[in-house]
Amino acid sequence: MRTANITIDPAALTHNLTQVKKRAPNAKVLAMVKANAYGHGVAAVLPALKQADGIGVATFTEALEARQLGWDKAIGLVEGVFSADEWQQAIDQACSCVIHHAPQLNWALENVPAADSPALQVWLKYNTGMNRLGFDEKTVIEAAQRLHDAGYHLILTTHFANADNRDHPLNATQIQRFSDMLKYLQQHITPNVEGSLCNSAGIVNFSEHHHDWVRPGIMLYGSSPVIDQSADDLNLRPAMEFSARIMAMHIVNTGEAIGYGSRWTAEQDTRTALVSIGYGDGYPRVISDDAYVCIVDANSNISYHCPIRGRVAMDMIVVDLSAAPVDIALDSKVVLWGTMPHVDEVASHAGTIGYELLCRLSARPKRA
Repeated sequence: MRTANITIDPAALTHNLTQVKKRAPNAKVLAMVKANAYGHGVAAVLPALKQADGIGVATFTEALEARQLGWDKAIGLVEGVFSADEWQQAIDQACSCVIHHAPQLNWALENVPAADSPALQVWLKYNTGMNRLGFDEKTVIEAAQRLHDAGYHLILTTHFANADNRDHPLNATQIQRFSDMLKYLQQHITPNVEGSLCNSAGIVNFSEHHHDWVRPGIMLYGSSPVIDQSADDLNLRPAMEFSARIMAMHIVNTGEAIGYGSRWTAEQDTRTALVSIGYGDGYPRVISDDAYVCIVDANSNISYHCPIRGRVAMDMIVVDLSAAPVDIALDSKVVLWGTMPHVDEVASHAGTIGYELLCRLSARPKRA
């Protein structure tokens, strides 16, 4: 049977959440599980995130899935709702919504939840420089006043554009704009306005600006959110192992090429293995010659770094077995990413980021 596996480590997720709490000990945690928990599977991660104060999702469908799985804590809809009907559904499912433009504001004012409803807490989005979602300086004050007058509890929120690069000049601008607005709202509308500024990168890079809520995403899954520190540097553990098996082995003779486009040519007789994985499973098609996998010897449990040769195909890749023992067995385990290589390293070989590789995994690999 063809084998491609995704294995989730709940202990790694819990460990990573603990690292968030250590970095932001005075803040509540809204753990991001959008995009199917960054490809890990919502059902697989929720039990490991039970110490979070709430979860964040991008769509109402994701919120409903979490409720059906038994999540009874806060759920934040980070893009808000998309219609008046969905606003009512969010109330029914006890969700707290981001409000970032006038239609959402109107829906909230036209249908105010009951006094004991979690939906009475809203995340008011302020555009401090990302220039995607959010009210500007004038309209955010007007929106805050109207929501407060209607009985809503406000969390002022915004999103960094460059938090992964601590030294980017826009960070200071966004922090100042946010801090000034939060102070204004607390002084002129209600002192009970809370603040939420930091995503994963902000949690790492701006410890003095954690405010009342932090919103970790990628760091929960064991990837680094910043450009100058690795996951190991941050004491984060990968929560996913993506693996396959050797399906065949061959000798490629000197001068012969491998795969589509004949991209790689053997300079000497080379032992190779075909691995049952490809871009149809979610492994990137475009990847540099530095990319490698780890083949695990079932007898010794030792892993061997084996470079990928030729192009990644839809259903298989070819790897160079020169570094592996001559008696490496058919059906040996091949780790595409996990502890080694780390998904961030694979992403660097593909010219992208770990977020994308995790989120674009297909439905074909078996999940364990």
